[in-house]
Amino acid sequence: MPIVAQSTETTDWVSRFADEVIEESERRAPGKPVVVASGLSPSGPIHLGNLREVMTPHLVADEIRRRGHQVRHLISWDDYDRYRKVPAGIAGVDESWAEHIGKPLTSVPAPKGSAYPNWAEHFKAAMVRSLAEMGVEFDGISQTAQYTSGVYREQVLHAMKHRGDIDAILAQYRTRPKVKKQQQKAVDEAELEAEEGSGAAAEDDGSAGGAGYFPYKPYCGGCAKDLTTVTSYDDDTTELSYVCGECGFKETVRLSEFNRGKLVWKVDWPMRWAYEGVVFEPSGVDHSSPGSSFQVGGQIVGIFGGEQPIGPMYAFVGISGMAKMSSSRGGVPTPGDALKIMEPQLLRWLYARRRPNQSFKIAFDQEIQRLYDEWDKLAAKVADGSALPGDVAAYTRAVGTAAAELPKTPRPLPYRTLASVADITAGHEDQALRILSELDPRSPLSSLDQARPRYDKAEAWINTHVPADQRTIVRAEPDAELLKSLDEASQRSVRLLLDGLAEHWSLDGLTHLVYGVPKVQAGFSADATPKELPPEIKTAQRMFFALLYQLLVGRDTGPRLPTLLLAVGQERVRALLGE
Repeated sequence: MPIVAQSTETTDWVSRFADEVIEESERRAPGKPVVVASGLSPSGPIHLGNLREVMTPHLVADEIRRRGHQVRHLISWDDYDRYRKVPAGIAGVDESWAEHIGKPLTSVPAPKGSAYPNWAEHFKAAMVRSLAEMGVEFDGISQTAQYTSGVYREQVLHAMKHRGDIDAILAQYRTRPKVKKQQQKAVDEAELEAEEGSGAAAEDDGSAGGAGYFPYKPYCGGCAKDLTTVTSYDDDTTELSYVCGECGFKETVRLSEFNRGKLVWKVDWPMRWAYEGVVFEPSGVDHSSPGSSFQVGGQIVGIFGGEQPIGPMYAFVGISGMAKMSSSRGGVPTPGDALKIMEPQLLRWLYARRRPNQSFKIAFDQEIQRLYDEWDKLAAKVADGSALPGDVAAYTRAVGTAAAELPKTPRPLPYRTLASVADITAGHEDQALRILSELDPRSPLSSLDQARPRYDKAEAWINTHVPADQRTIVRAEPDAELLKSLDEASQRSVRLLLDGLAEHWSLDGLTHLVYGVPKVQAGFSADATPKELPPEIKTAQRMFFALLYQLLVGRDTGPRLPTLLLAVGQERVRALLGE
């Protein structure tokens, strides 16, 4: 089976795949554009696990373009697939939608309130917007349009003519015992849903029915559902008869003129490989086990005169922080959800830096702050030339494509700082600008637009993914009782802070001050390094920080103290600390 080799070396996996794809394309179709492909089913929200189906070939296609080759990245919208089930938790959707199960996705009404004409277009549109924001260039192909316009008529007739050959291939796997799928551990129910995939891999292969094997299923002329059984077919006249198991409707049609049906999935996919000349297409775990669509398709594609694409099996994409997301929103997060809280460069980087066979998680919780810190450190290393070649490659693929660099934040301030400021200022942009302009007095921010869109992403994260009990509310009045109860050492630590505020009023200055107060109290220099200090200084610092949090926000923890102090403002800090 032509699977691209997946090394464990930490090299640039995209370049290695591009090498193999270019070579394979030249062997199969010399002088023609390289064709890579993805397939997406708009049966519900297209989630971040599905995005790997797009990002893997996108990154490879983009590398091929960078080398001066012509390349087409096809995204096949499987919108002529049957509507399988009502997705949980989608606004406006209830069990009355169950009456549409079995119809093509493009024949199902859109969710209530949608601006789109049908179910498939509604969910497709959200993905198209996200891919545009991420700079993903592709040619979209609607399978509804392909089938209903008769584009695949010759392929359908060919499949029916060779149904015996197809059945013989499928029969090799029908009698084999099913191998229990080895799944990675999912951390919550939403991730289990992501692991399930589109469900296409579980579709029947056309073997049901007593009149023999037929790889084609008509949609019923009565109820429009695919709960039909072909009862006879004549190769010479192409007359096909079927009966609907749902409504009892019977019909005889000429398949050479009939466009209301499709090949079953395990035949449809390899037919398209041959029709489009696909050289590279990754496959998920649900398509790659023995007897599944990708494996069987590798044999069936020969019937259509084609070859199976090369491509890796891609691993699971997990989510951290789902527990904090409202269960009423339903399902797992989509690329659109991620792009509300992170810049497209970061999201691209998460997919670019890991080989397809490596799983990873996308953070919707506090981990997003650490990821942004890591991203900013990488940017600094790339800028000063100290980054490793593989890291430079992943960074370059994240910030832009062969066509152009993605729009970026002019002043990319630390995400955790922006989140803290957004938290404390609660939507007051004038206050946010005041604080951010004080972060670096040598180069003050003159407009909030300089910090956008990163500031907006951090604000959205605070407002949608941080529970109310973890939000920061600054005290309205000093805690007189706590201030009176302070012992002499605590009073002195507060005094040392107050005395240094004016001189250290910047992000770096306040960082030096708050860490330095416990050092000075213990008889050391404020500039002393951790190696020069006894371990108990760390304990003293933690106790001092907890005291300041209690005096300022009424709890033991909160945003980074330097950011908090800047946000509260010097005058109010002095008042709350009892001056």
